[in-house]
Amino acid sequence: MIAEIGRFLVALAFALSILQLLSGWRAASTGSAPAMRIAARSAYGALAAAVIAFGLLIILFLQSDFSVAYVAGHSHVDKPLFYKIAAAWGGHEGSMLLWCVMLVGVGAALARFALRQDEQLKNRAVSIQGGLQILFLGFLAFASNPFDRLLDVPVQGADLNPILQDPALAIHPPTLYIGYVGLSAAFSLAVAGLIEGRGGRAIAAALRPWSLFAWTALTAGIALGAWWAYYELGWGGWWFWDPVENASFMPWLVAAALIHSAIATEKSGNFAGWTAFLAIMAFTMSTMGAFLVRSGVLTSVHAFALDPERGLWILGIMTILAGGGLTLFAFRSGRLGHGDGFALTSREAFIGVNNLLLAAVAGTVLFGTLYPLVMTAFGVSGVSVGAAYFNATATPFLAALLILLPIAPFLPWKKDGFSRRLAVRSTLWILPGVLAGLWAFLIEASPVAIAAAAFAGWTLAGVVTDLWYHRVLQGAAARFSLTGRVLAHAGVVAVALGAVADSTGRPETVRALAEGEQIEIPGFTLTLDGVRRADGPNYLADEARIVVENGRVSELLPQRRYYAAADTTTREVAIRSGLGGDLYVSLGEPRARDSGEIAYEVRVTFNPMVWLLGLGAIMIVLGGTSASIGRAMSRRQKGMVS
Repeated sequence: MIAEIGRFLVALAFALSILQLLSGWRAASTGSAPAMRIAARSAYGALAAAVIAFGLLIILFLQSDFSVAYVAGHSHVDKPLFYKIAAAWGGHEGSMLLWCVMLVGVGAALARFALRQDEQLKNRAVSIQGGLQILFLGFLAFASNPFDRLLDVPVQGADLNPILQDPALAIHPPTLYIGYVGLSAAFSLAVAGLIEGRGGRAIAAALRPWSLFAWTALTAGIALGAWWAYYELGWGGWWFWDPVENASFMPWLVAAALIHSAIATEKSGNFAGWTAFLAIMAFTMSTMGAFLVRSGVLTSVHAFALDPERGLWILGIMTILAGGGLTLFAFRSGRLGHGDGFALTSREAFIGVNNLLLAAVAGTVLFGTLYPLVMTAFGVSGVSVGAAYFNATATPFLAALLILLPIAPFLPWKKDGFSRRLAVRSTLWILPGVLAGLWAFLIEASPVAIAAAAFAGWTLAGVVTDLWYHRVLQGAAARFSLTGRVLAHAGVVAVALGAVADSTGRPETVRALAEGEQIEIPGFTLTLDGVRRADGPNYLADEARIVVENGRVSELLPQRRYYAAADTTTREVAIRSGLGGDLYVSLGEPRARDSGEIAYEVRVTFNPMVWLLGLGAIMIVLGGTSASIGRAMSRRQKGMVS
């Protein structure tokens, strides 16, 4: 009965979204107060129905109700409680329900908080959001319903993919989806503004806080995914340009460009068309990510292996979003206004170059991700695009971003901004850049990494100067915004330096060790002290005790796990972290030697200063949060709630 109620609630959310679309459109067209109330209440009702449906799905997992196909395919009677709950969004159907919950949540938030000073634009945006909800709830209800029943009910279930049974992966998808779906608000507001004929400044002011919030959540989600890949997959790395990693990176880049473009548009009216275009493309890119992950067109440990038929549904949704949004943009963008103009050395000019560089990176990543798929569609198999392509094409653009990033905050809006003071100040930034480049040289980084480190040192000096120079800003809102900008930019520097350091990591050492045998790498001696059983609630495990000596003695406990329900073996790596970096150890297959003793494959590597990557991600998230708070305080002071 619970599953049937869940199906009904999904259908109810779908029906209420239709009502939201129609009544919101009428309210925007006629100013009808009753239609306005119906639109808002429909949005709230759709959210309530979707949230309750998702709660019922979790109950089905807690009850191990294997008469429901989705539960049977992603749970097991022996699974720990935490992962039974996480399994509710661990597969395609449940994650799409979560996506829809967040999508209708954005619709309800638009109805409640957006644009109280412009009810017409607000109602049009709520109506557009209702249309988005119809597309995705329709897909959920008719093609991927998580409440479908099974005729042949299994006794124990099939279990969730073992590599997804991890705390970070339980948190990663919801966080990522907040970012993906949060960009739908920017899409709806941009489309509504184009339909209503609003000026570019009004559209930018409306969508900017929503974009900033979504981008911050997307940053956190990507960082969690990279962290999970680092310690769970046993690969010894944090980013591999995997197609699914790219699927989240592309909207992140477009959203970063959108935020900066919206700032310039709101301030001076410049880049109005570009801002609206980016708002449309940011959510379209998010939907493309959903297509790549769920269509079955690519192979990845992150992907949901599904039949192409359901992928065609999402491709159709993406076509509607991109086709409809860009067609509207082509016919209505001329009404956005042309702005006040700007000098070539103004802040707008540098923001414009920043946007072009971000767009170039997104374009190269998009090409590298889709090219193998296009070639396969034309019958050319075996084509792949690896890290070498992405590093070679994206790195120059990212390096240029680092060079330009610290200059813009010191330039005036609209007017020529180069001055003797700025020239002297930026000259002083060269010394930290040289020191950072020298550091990279001393740790034997590649020439490209040395250049990147030098640019990062330059940028960091500029960011510190930005904080010092603008510390006298008055008002809490301004200080929060300054703190957000400085933290986000400093976080980018930390990530860049962490990537440079990590690129100098020593090659992985692999050796079969019996008890008492050693591996030596520069600075460390590792001894296999023994292997014991360490079985868990739903897996069998061998756990090695490895004694590490490098001036002090410590131990690491990597595991090799076997999940019988999924017939899958995984490696649980052991990591010893320090300021110098991470000692990374994983345990592999046992091997019988001719002497009869058992030796275990042990993989060891040292990853220098990986903590800089995590620190940078945290700083970016804190920066985005601080900037959001500053933005909200500023608008509240002006009597504008957005």
